[in-house]
Amino acid sequence: MNIPFVGNWRKKRDPARGVAVFSDSESDREGVADLLSECELLRDQAYRAGIELDDTPASLEALDQLLPRWRDDEERLQWLGNDAGLYLGTVIVRTVPGAVWEVWPGDRPVVRLVSGREIDVVEAGHDWAASGAPELSQLYAEVSEA
Repeated sequence: MNIPFVGNWRKKRDPARGVAVFSDSESDREGVADLLSECELLRDQAYRAGIELDDTPASLEALDQLLPRWRDDEERLQWLGNDAGLYLGTVIVRTVPGAVWEVWPGDRPVVRLVSGREIDVVEAGHDWAASGAPELSQLYAEVSEA
């Protein structure tokens, strides 16, 4: 959807860097997880490349093979970085036993492992979108072994 005044509004502000999510209770965790898993821009990018994002580690490997055509567009790079991080977190939460979404107060979501380690998946997504490193599948492998 092309809404001219929204595009102009975005250009006057810094690019997006992270998301904020608020949850009042434990019962909201599933709703938060569903919200964070949307990753609309990344899913569209993957779909156009013939990649199915099915929330599995194999889909992370497929994403790592995408040609980074988004790196020339700073705004798109930022949004795709957010989505890549949220998608990485979604795969971790859905496949690594005991992994859950946590929200840093006033900041962005992270994934907390059973060990207590917190993974800033949004930062990892930005790094991946900007430089390709670390690869999403590599980070997943590291986290799933912990």
